[in-house]
Amino acid sequence: MKVVILAGGWGSRLSEETMIKPKPMVEIGNMPILWHIMRHYAHYGYTEFVIALGYKGEYIKKWFSDYATLSGNITFHLGKGLVEVESPELLDWKVELIDTGLKTQTAGRIKRLRPYLGEGSFFMTFGDGVSTVNLWQQLEFHRRQGKLATITAVHPPARFGQLILQDDQVLEFTEKPLDQSWINGGFFVMEPGVFDYIEDDHTDLKETLERLAADRQLAAYKHEGFWQPMDALRDKTYLDSLWDSGKAPWKVWDEAARELEGQVFGRV
Repeated sequence: MKVVILAGGWGSRLSEETMIKPKPMVEIGNMPILWHIMRHYAHYGYTEFVIALGYKGEYIKKWFSDYATLSGNITFHLGKGLVEVESPELLDWKVELIDTGLKTQTAGRIKRLRPYLGEGSFFMTFGDGVSTVNLWQQLEFHRRQGKLATITAVHPPARFGQLILQDDQVLEFTEKPLDQSWINGGFFVMEPGVFDYIEDDHTDLKETLERLAADRQLAAYKHEGFWQPMDALRDKTYLDSLWDSGKAPWKVWDEAARELEGQVFGRV
């Protein structure tokens, strides 16, 4: 199965960072959040990525190009215009970077990727949020439901810490969410039939999901674990603090491998 990642948005609410780079390239630790998301999927064995580019897509292309060429020994065949990289540190991923237009809406970007996805199920997510969603369990749930798409339902994270009080005394602080409603957390599984619900470049994902729901073709996989979008600078600061503390919940991959790859990516 391939993994679609939408990485073409403007990221205007994180303008402190996105004036010079696209939102998926904003770093957590010394790595773009896009890398963190891809590591999550790769942990479950899904290593074929189709990334929808738009705003500052050339930045993402350059980052992957630099990673591929700076992470090991390089041989140039000047007459043939070929470059060979020899490095045991390179991740065994296939990454297709597809320009889906600067002003294309979210669902329109997905439809533009149709030629690259084949005829089977595919994952889809956004390039600006991390989670501990168990992708194997989600896929099994999706197949049991028999719908065209499965959305991950999550609880919205608390924007402020909660005080636990007893009379006039503070007993403890907690970051548990106060709102127990469900919202769209991204991390979808989709079937090719979803493309029939997308008209053109101007169709956004919310509209598409509403159409699927009206036809009873949208299932909800409930995720009670960690989920955190990076919508604003405070979210980036929070995710940075989790990563720097060594307690990032979404880091499910091997620690030794992470450190090795961090050294490589940190040079890019």
